[in-house]
This record gives sequence, structure tokens and C-alpha cells, in this order.
Amino acid sequence: MQPLIDNARTFGQRPEEFAELAQGQSPQVLFITCSDSRVVPALITGARPGELFELRTAGNIVPPYASERPTGEAATIEYAVQVLGVRDLVVCGHSHCGAVGALVRGDDLDAVPAVRDWLGHAAGEPRSGDPADPTVADAVQHHVLAQLLRLRSYPCVESGLAEGRLTLHGWYYEVHTGAVRTHRADTDTFEAL
Repeated sequence: MQPLIDNARTFGQRPEEFAELAQGQSPQVLFITCSDSRVVPALITGARPGELFELRTAGNIVPPYASERPTGEAATIEYAVQVLGVRDLVVCGHSHCGAVGALVRGDDLDAVPAVRDWLGHAAGEPRSGDPADPTVADAVQHHVLAQLLRLRSYPCVESGLAEGRLTLHGWYYEVHTGAVRTHRADTDTFEAL
């Protein structure tokens, strides 16, 4: 913890670098990814403060849209699209994902009921893949595509796509190599960016 505290102490000693951020934010991308500490969107993309609007959830799960029961995830997506006017939405899954791995293996999650119930939002779709593969690559990539499909059911995303002001992207990040792959619709494969 101490190195983090030390950095935080010196971080604010360059106010001139941050003064412009007080004017507001205008990110062009909503980056939806896992809460996993090995996945750092700004590091992966090289984004500076104000360039990415982030939504991090266990397993980069986008829950089903339900207007009668709003969620923090739905509010974040709606705000990014309707208020901030982001043009691109990225769903970025990653290798060695504990959430997707648990689904693939059918792990008993009764000891962590909130995690178990949250993963229920994945609707069981990432169960494909080799349970012995620690990267769970195939399952994670399938899971990313399922989350993109779920995003399309959000009214703000649906209208943004219909009006041509939004583009969806599916990414797969390898934590063990740093490589990033993107889904290519024409070949239905994940290929290097």
C-alpha cells in the first residue's frame, strides 16, 4: 500500500497538468471491462485523463436492461451515450478471467452468493471452452460477443446504432502477453488490432 500512498502524495503536485480537467469531460469511448486488477484500460490504450469513460464489473458483465429496476451499469451506459455523447463502446474481456473461468468450470459459488448471483447475469453463455485452459480464451471471446449483443438491447445504444452515431467493439486482452485482439465481424474471429 505504501508505494500507492507515496505516488498519491506526489500526484497532485502538478496542478497545471490537471487544471483543464475542471472544465468538464468529453470522452469519446465508453470502455466496459472486468474489475480484474490486471486489466488497466488507460495503460492498455494509452488514454489520458478525460479520454475514457469506464465501466468495470466482475466479468465485464452487462446486465439485462430493465427500466423498472435501474442498475449502476445501465445508468453509466445511458449517461455515456446520452449525456457525454461517446461515439464508441468497447467491451474488453481478458485472458485468465476468474468470473468466466468459474462459469466454464461450473464452480460452486455458494460461499460468495453476491458473486454467484451477479454471474447469473451472464446467462450461462460462456460455459463453452476447455475448462482445463487457464486462459479460457474461447469462452471469454464468446462472452464478449454476448455482452455486445446485450448492449444492443439498451434503448440508448439501440437508437445510437440506428442513427449511425455509435460503433460497438469487442476486444480480448491477454494479460500474459499484453496483446489486444479485436473481433472482426467479416471473419467472426478475434485478430490483432
